[in-house]
Amino acid sequence: MRQDETPIEGEVVKEEKGSGKAPDTTMAMVVYALYLASFVLGFTSLIGVVIAYVYKGKGPKWLDEHYRYQIRTFWMGFLYAAVFSLLTFILIGFPLLVALAVWLIIRCVKGFKGLQETRAPSNVNTWLF
Repeated sequence: MRQDETPIEGEVVKEEKGSGKAPDTTMAMVVYALYLASFVLGFTSLIGVVIAYVYKGKGPKWLDEHYRYQIRTFWMGFLYAAVFSLLTFILIGFPLLVALAVWLIIRCVKGFKGLQETRAPSNVNTWLF
């Protein structure tokens, strides 16, 4: 892959060009962990999305796709949570909030897996998984 090309969805990248080592994925992993920690603490997803905005554009394209995926996950989750919370008044919101939790866990696990394989996450633009 050339430096100016966007990564092909799911493309595996073993090393950064010219450096001889894999890029540091620590902060992207921290963001996924903060999203999962929000089940316990509630506010950590806000910290995670701020980190994703700060680090977006500072790494290889495949890693930037992870930050984009994380930002989209936050905003879509926020939208879903707002709508589903309103729907709790008619009781349909409770199972939808459970589905939202499963959705978030799946997206984080897919993100962790992509980072370990040093590839961009698949289906970044999707509203589902």
